[in-house]
Amino acid sequence: MGENGWTLFWTALGLVFIFEGVLPFVFPQLWRQMMQQAMQLPESGLRMMGLASLLIGTAIILLLG
Repeated sequence: MGENGWTLFWTALGLVFIFEGVLPFVFPQLWRQMMQQAMQLPESGLRMMGLASLLIGTAIILLLG
């Protein structure tokens, strides 16, 4: 991976942290409620949410690439 590849990687990782931080920063009470609800989900539900997120992210990357 060349220099441009690493720059892209670190930029993408930075964006992940930015997006992950927006909800608890702007709506901390809503974020807390969502986390409490997520704790109540069975493992299979969490896995399905993770799979959906992976598929959506992959689709976006493929559509933009």
